[in-house]
Amino acid sequence: MDCIFCKIVAGQIPSDVLYTDDKVVAFRDISPMAPVHLLIIPQHHIASLTDLTEAQMSLVGHMAYVANQLAKQQGISEKGYRVVINCGRQGGQVVQHLHMHLLGGRELSGMLG
Repeated sequence: MDCIFCKIVAGQIPSDVLYTDDKVVAFRDISPMAPVHLLIIPQHHIASLTDLTEAQMSLVGHMAYVANQLAKQQGISEKGYRVVINCGRQGGQVVQHLHMHLLGGRELSGMLG
């Protein structure tokens, strides 16, 4: 498989890993859109949110929990932050490996309120 995120999990591509456990890995985005821009990804390859099975539903909750802990660690939890999962090409998903963006550290604008 030629998945960049799977290669990061396997340690084949260096990244600034901030958190890892048996379910997820979290690291800094190489093209940040905010002062804090982290990615939380499953250890095992799941292409997209649409590929999540019923047995894997708790994984997204765990990803959100990790995002919350990282927001506290990065000092952005008090002022606020954004958590995003893009799904599919029209949804803005670039890498075909389920991932959650954690963004913060500045005022975030956009169409969601």
